[in-house]
Amino acid sequence: MNLRRMLAVWAAKIIEKISVNLFHRQGVTWAGKVALKICPSILKELAEQVKKDIFVVCGTNGKTTTNNMLCAALEAEGYSVVCNHTGSNMLNGVAAAFALGAGISGNLHADYACIEIDEASTKRVFPYFKPDYMVLTNLFRDQLDRYGEIDITMNILKDSMQSAPEMTVIVNGDDALSAFLALDSGNKFITYGISEKVLDDKASREIREGRFCKKCGAALHYDFYHYSQLGSYTCTDCDFKRPAIDFDASEIEIGSGLSFSVENKRIFANYKGFYNVYNILAAYSAVRAGGMQAEHFNDMLRNFNPENGRMEAFNIKGTKTVLNLAKNPAGFNQNISAVMQDETLKDIVIVINDNAQDGTDVSWLWDVDFDRFKGANIHSVTVSGIRCYDMGLRLKYVDIASMTEPDVEKAVCERVENGCKNLYVLVNYTALYSTRDVLKKLEGRK
Repeated sequence: MNLRRMLAVWAAKIIEKISVNLFHRQGVTWAGKVALKICPSILKELAEQVKKDIFVVCGTNGKTTTNNMLCAALEAEGYSVVCNHTGSNMLNGVAAAFALGAGISGNLHADYACIEIDEASTKRVFPYFKPDYMVLTNLFRDQLDRYGEIDITMNILKDSMQSAPEMTVIVNGDDALSAFLALDSGNKFITYGISEKVLDDKASREIREGRFCKKCGAALHYDFYHYSQLGSYTCTDCDFKRPAIDFDASEIEIGSGLSFSVENKRIFANYKGFYNVYNILAAYSAVRAGGMQAEHFNDMLRNFNPENGRMEAFNIKGTKTVLNLAKNPAGFNQNISAVMQDETLKDIVIVINDNAQDGTDVSWLWDVDFDRFKGANIHSVTVSGIRCYDMGLRLKYVDIASMTEPDVEKAVCERVENGCKNLYVLVNYTALYSTRDVLKKLEGRK
């Protein structure tokens, strides 16, 4: 059996190398698929070799950033970690993370594993190993034609949680949906959240998912919202309410960077976007829940590069360019907020595809608060990608003029040549890696 595992590891590494070097693709999914074909038990066997704990990260938004940040934080504490950095989060991607992290002997030498898992894929992954911790970031409406309503995702996650009864859930207590799920699962849970009001959201037109109590169906009363359904809530008819918060962020400052206090420590990060407070807090809470002191957490943040299209920075012929993923209404609204933190003049390129992995229904664009761009000191907006005309129509309905260029590379090049030297490129899922390749090529990266 060890020989089969060794062959599977070799095959995975070869496929990944060929994919990157010859075809300029990640190749992670294929590497995992072949590894499982050669050795169906490889994931179970390698997971058993993790010396300490396995963390999994689930949730609609923020999985990749939180997972990679948690991995970096554990490495900063001096531990070796296996991680699916690229965000390939279905069964094949998870298998690839372990196979590519193993040595040529077919064995894994890792203290911890940090594994991002697509919520619907937990039911396929958990039979191979039972995590010690699950970080649950949030639950938003996402790709209805693929996932259905949030209740379906919650039921899948509940079944997966209950299949791992010893697993501790580290949950965003500000999300009524996630908090109820953690409570309903019966698993031990630890909470993180923000108890103070940070933003004035009175003018927000965001769609709020968690308006009704999952326990009794009555309306939830909110003292305030942070964004979407995240905030301070109490059921108007039963005892369900925002749980006590174990890791509570306070004294939050948002500007050219982010900072906040937790457990009498001041955390600093050179990122934009209030949503990143939650990502950072989730990673911090996981490190602390795992029994570490997080002494090097700020050092990690100072050196951490989100990459993979999460506020990733490029410099193309003197144009400062930022790439960020925006795949659903909640995520796009937070992208708009992050863009608005930059008060200087800026160009925007929005790339929307409707491939199978995106969900072919792009009606979610009508739930995004695009009219907020009017106050963002924008020089120009260009729409691109397969559904660029749908995106242009959506902007037209809020009286925002846009240029149309279906070809992403042409759209970016035009703004580099004729723009204001400050460019934000916002993309949905399948546009992410192809657009990132375009930006790396234009910047001159390999």
